Amino acid sequence: MTEANLLLLLILLPFMGSVLAAMLPGNARNAEAWLSGGLTIVAFAITTSLFPSVANGGVVRRQVEWLPEFGLNFTLRMDGFGWMFSMLITGIGFLVVLYARYYMSPKDPVPRFFSFFLAFMGAMQGMVISGNLIVMAIFWELTSIFSFLLIGYWHHNAAARDGARMALTITGIGGLCLLVGLIIIGHIVGSYELDDVLASGNLIREHELYTPALLLILMGALTKSAQFPFHFWLPNAMAAPTPVSAYLHSATMVKAGVFLMARLWPVLSGTDEWFFILGFAGMSTLLIGAFFAIFQQDLKGLLAYSTISHLGLITTLLSLGSPLAAVAAIFHMMNHATFKASLFMAAGIIDHEAGTRDMRRLSGLITFMPITATLAMVASAAMAGVPLLNGFLSKEMFFAETLEQHHGSMLDGLTPYVATIAGAFAVTYSVRFIHTVFFGPKPTDLPRVPHEPPHWMRVPIEVLVLICLIVGIVPGITVGPYLHAAVVAVLGDRTPDYSLSVWHGFNMPLIMSLLAFAGGIFLYLALRRYLATCEDGTPFLRNLKGQRIFERILVTISWRWARWMETAFGTRRLQPQLRLVLFLALVAGAWPVLRIGFVPETPTLGGIDPIFAAIWAVGGICALGAAYKAKYHRLAALVLMGGAGIVTCITFVWFSAPDLALTQLLVEIVTTVLILLGLRWLPKRLEQVDNATTSIARMRRHRDFALAVACGGGMAFVSYVMMTTPWPESISEFFLLKAYPEGGGTNVVNVILVDFRGFDTFGEIVVLGIVALTVFALLRRFRPAAESIGVPEQQRIQDAYDDDRSDREVGETVRDYLTIPSVIMQWLFPVTILLAAYLFLRGHDLPGGGFAAGITMAIGFLLQYLAGGTRWVEDRLRILPVRWIGFGLLMAAFTGIGSWLFGFPFLTSYFQYTEVPFIGKVPTATALLFDLGVFSLVVGATVLILIAIAHQSIRSHRARAIEATKAEELEEEFV
Repeated sequence: MTEANLLLLLILLPFMGSVLAAMLPGNARNAEAWLSGGLTIVAFAITTSLFPSVANGGVVRRQVEWLPEFGLNFTLRMDGFGWMFSMLITGIGFLVVLYARYYMSPKDPVPRFFSFFLAFMGAMQGMVISGNLIVMAIFWELTSIFSFLLIGYWHHNAAARDGARMALTITGIGGLCLLVGLIIIGHIVGSYELDDVLASGNLIREHELYTPALLLILMGALTKSAQFPFHFWLPNAMAAPTPVSAYLHSATMVKAGVFLMARLWPVLSGTDEWFFILGFAGMSTLLIGAFFAIFQQDLKGLLAYSTISHLGLITTLLSLGSPLAAVAAIFHMMNHATFKASLFMAAGIIDHEAGTRDMRRLSGLITFMPITATLAMVASAAMAGVPLLNGFLSKEMFFAETLEQHHGSMLDGLTPYVATIAGAFAVTYSVRFIHTVFFGPKPTDLPRVPHEPPHWMRVPIEVLVLICLIVGIVPGITVGPYLHAAVVAVLGDRTPDYSLSVWHGFNMPLIMSLLAFAGGIFLYLALRRYLATCEDGTPFLRNLKGQRIFERILVTISWRWARWMETAFGTRRLQPQLRLVLFLALVAGAWPVLRIGFVPETPTLGGIDPIFAAIWAVGGICALGAAYKAKYHRLAALVLMGGAGIVTCITFVWFSAPDLALTQLLVEIVTTVLILLGLRWLPKRLEQVDNATTSIARMRRHRDFALAVACGGGMAFVSYVMMTTPWPESISEFFLLKAYPEGGGTNVVNVILVDFRGFDTFGEIVVLGIVALTVFALLRRFRPAAESIGVPEQQRIQDAYDDDRSDREVGETVRDYLTIPSVIMQWLFPVTILLAAYLFLRGHDLPGGGFAAGITMAIGFLLQYLAGGTRWVEDRLRILPVRWIGFGLLMAAFTGIGSWLFGFPFLTSYFQYTEVPFIGKVPTATALLFDLGVFSLVVGATVLILIAIAHQSIRSHRARAIEATKAEELEEEFV
């Protein structure tokens, strides 16, 4: 396989593993871990194999045409910087998978965890190797979505739900700003390709739109990397499982922001705006994060704020605009990933084995878990910047850069002082972590007796701590070539000379380190007693919390502004909502017509077939009758609507469109039955009680009638103009000529749907699946009106007749009025399946296709529910409509993605004639697989809505049974 295809495989492997993990049974704990670990180690091996191609400024590319006329291509681009992050994502990802195998409880829904985890890994991989700005923005948003699912994994926990919601809100808003900023950059450059953007630094910086683009892009980056003032969401994400925290804080999620800033550093840095915005945000975050970390009582809370501080350090380095500072920032990204992942895993082991993360209850654990304690102490020392550990090297480079003058402003002059103070704070919280948890008296009130974890649970920490040691001792040999590849990829010709030596002599950066060590230790000794008993949080501004401010903003928006808008414009009644939608549709349709000034030809009555006119007259009468009867008799209105639908089907047949007629007929059947079932649960209409109310209702009806006439007349007018205007070219000729030579089918309608406009169809089935899931969710919470729970009047009349007949004839209840229809409907089930298969297989050449076949299959299930009832069917037939929907979406998506493997745009189809024994040549096309996805999704969506309605019958039976039981108990008590 070529290197370019390996890039595509790097993204596909995690997403494919995510799907497979979701399909595993809930108790397949080892299978899920083996699957996730195997795919991750394969991705790691692929990434490793690509290093020779990116080592000296090389770039591996894979471009697939998507929408080339709009400058949008699915471009993958790996250089040394992307390779470095890909190594972190896959390498630390594998270690986290191994760790999670022992951390996660068998009682947890582990398949869901690994499914979300692998999907998140795929999104991060896509983001760091994207070669197109829009593709990068898409993967950026996917990381926000999957991190939301991971943080809220324990959704029964209110803290997890709140933390996930906060993370998604903050990073989602930032992601939208980022998208707009990247679009502006693409507009300035004239291309969204990353190569073109990186070569246009002067053009971007000198453009008048540079400042708004910079602000929007930094909004996305700062929110993602939890920089001030958006830092507060990250500590609240600690409700996630510890493997998630270790992964998000080290190699992925929060690193995305600093990755983006470093990736765009060559084209956005070097201006006053860049320096002051990033400098202020970075130094504020560096200082605030380190200070807050000191006073946290939760181990993960301490590590979370330390992550914020270290991200602020990286942001500060990137703000300086110096190539050496950029080198230090990239180096610290690598170092921070190793020691922070190991520290989070160590905190998880402590929580897992001791039963708590509260440092006020932890002490003396080195006696119970000496190996884990040693590993955690080495990682903490690396975080504090102790010599001969990797954190010391990048911290020294940071101190050295803060001493240089980059801008000559007061902010620049404050940088070394802020760096030293933050370094002292880092020593304080690192020493506190070591001394409080592992030394001192033995703990007495822990939930569990602490002990060493299983060996393989500790192996990931051992590997990461070993990396911290060897990088700190011999950095030039171990990490030098890889750091150089990453630096050259970012800086290019501006790459400076730099040294990774451990000893640079007794200089000012070393003095700053010594001051930080001494000040940090002194500060810990001074605060030791206070920290042992204080509440969680800082001693100053205790009530000023970002979470509280965030929640108050949400409350203000949702309870004040939204309530005001709901009161002013909203209503719970359906008619006003439909009236507003129709009015807006009328304005939107009339505006272009009036602006262009269509002048239609004068209509004539010549050439109209009287039979066709009579059919349309019947359809019009049915439509008007349905509108009139809807106020008084819903069933009659539904029947009349069906009559209008049948006339539409006849119209399609009349104009030689059998495919449309077949689809319309099948949709009419399904929607009529589903609406009929839904009518069962609607409350009765309230009668008008006085003349004033009747008069108002009459005025509303006249208004609605006028609006309906305007919309209907407008559609008729537009249709007439479109059909009578002599257009210079007709798009239909293109499809008629190209359908068979390029699509391999003679059914032009189906070829358009699954080939020429396959992307539109894919979007439509996605919407259909979302609608079905939404309807199901709403109907699960729906409770019918009290008067609708009882047995319908028609059934009561039939039951009374059957009871009377039984008394007169055999003395038994005989309810056989549905016996023959139900038997017929059950016998028709295999016939319906066969018909659905027939329509599906012939759809590419004759009327049919996936949509028509799916509706037909759904009708078969519908008949079974009508014949046997909900319980009878579900006791005998396991349908699982959600899986049908999922399979359909995946089949359609993978059919489109498959074309990428051969270098063609998304959803490009291929067809040929295949020789089948005893049959001959049979046309085969990849569009058939896409149509299979459409078929599966239509079946799942329709049956899901049917099940949601059918389960209302079960609830009503339960309600009636409860009422009957209560009535019997009252009667017995009275007797």
